[in-house]
Amino acid sequence: MLKEMQDFDFLAVRLPEDIRRLEDIGDFKSAIKRIEKTLNSRLPLLLRRRLEYELERINRVKKDYSIGKRKAVQLLKKEIPNLTQKKFQNWVENGYIDYRWVDGEERYFGRFIPNLFRFSSEAKSIRKKISDAKDQVAESVLNAQVEKICQSQFPEKYILPVKRRIKMRVSLKSNTVPDGEYVRCWLPFPRIGDQQTSVNLISSSPKNCILAPEDYPQRTIFFEQKVENTKPMVFEVEYEYITHASYTGVFPNKVEPYDRDELYTKYTREHCPHILFTSYLRNLASEIIGKETNPYHKAWRIYDWITHNVKYALTCEYSTYENISEYVATNLQGDCGMQALLFITLCRVSGIPARWQSGWYINKFKASPHDWAQFFIKPYGWLFADASFGGHRVHDPKLHKFYFGNIDSFRLVCNSDILTQFTPTKKYVRSDPVDNQRGEMEWGEGNIYYDKFTYRCQVTGDRL
Repeated sequence: MLKEMQDFDFLAVRLPEDIRRLEDIGDFKSAIKRIEKTLNSRLPLLLRRRLEYELERINRVKKDYSIGKRKAVQLLKKEIPNLTQKKFQNWVENGYIDYRWVDGEERYFGRFIPNLFRFSSEAKSIRKKISDAKDQVAESVLNAQVEKICQSQFPEKYILPVKRRIKMRVSLKSNTVPDGEYVRCWLPFPRIGDQQTSVNLISSSPKNCILAPEDYPQRTIFFEQKVENTKPMVFEVEYEYITHASYTGVFPNKVEPYDRDELYTKYTREHCPHILFTSYLRNLASEIIGKETNPYHKAWRIYDWITHNVKYALTCEYSTYENISEYVATNLQGDCGMQALLFITLCRVSGIPARWQSGWYINKFKASPHDWAQFFIKPYGWLFADASFGGHRVHDPKLHKFYFGNIDSFRLVCNSDILTQFTPTKKYVRSDPVDNQRGEMEWGEGNIYYDKFTYRCQVTGDRL
């Protein structure tokens, strides 16, 4: 099994053309044979690492595209009872339903249905009526807070503190790991910094655990437990944290030039493989920004372009993409983290310091993994940019503008960077090397992938 690597430069290595062509036509069986044969040769180190990882990546791609056509139609008929084969095929041909060939069969993306209703107004209009009352309440609570922030004058940058209690658990499926072996588990845990000011561990199961430092870039709580009787294994943690909304009134004419210091250097550089200054992204940034020189206005142009031109879409696992920011800029679609990575990359290539934040979007009505970005403007410090939330709200100028520079208080921040190592160190390559929201597991012989465990995040207390 491929072990975790501190340096991810190998992911930017292009596959040999014969292997690439086989994968492009969906002949994964032949591609695997070709990779195994190639690995028997003397190879440059980075190419060897790339090919070793490709064996794992192919397996993950096949899990993402796991649904046969007959089952895909059956699943969609639950949402559209009168669906015809002709209509289904029409949506496929128009690119609204994602599929690929896998070893001679049409295999459909596991989450193609939500994307269909995002992309096709026709499909959405004939969908069986569903109850979305909970989502509507969550949206109204969010909008009410943003309205309150925009109408008020707050002297501080971080405002409207809220204390939340969260219980997070992951459950390993039975018979995944043999009796007597040890399972190691890393759950995301709130970090302290920026809008998050305190965290209190309430309880954990198992009780023995290791907490990463409070400002660690990808903070975790770590457990290790022995498998007994091949029963389902549960890891659970409950904690309280205090977080804030952030609202900053920026006066563009008061923006100052950057100091070429350590902060500037760190957050304007490339971070292989997903923050790379490719020729295409350099040209795109130049096209978006034009002759603008003010960093705040430059960042706005990038945010505004992404929110108007990149469609939100559920995607495959991040570990299966070679360069996420370029993928988004080329395909003009991506989820929240992908949009954040594109924003960060375009900012950095334009000389604007930018960085990552992620964890969960949480209120008492809704909890879901979420990613967003920050950008640095002197003298105002780190500001926020949530292109996903802004993109969903482009038709409401106030809400669209709010998510450039500001953030609501419905956030749980566990990560401030991508592609960082855990503490304690994870031995095998992670299920998601980029981010950490659902937790990670491994045992003595390899990583434990997402299909072998379930996760849940529950709000058990919410006090303003």
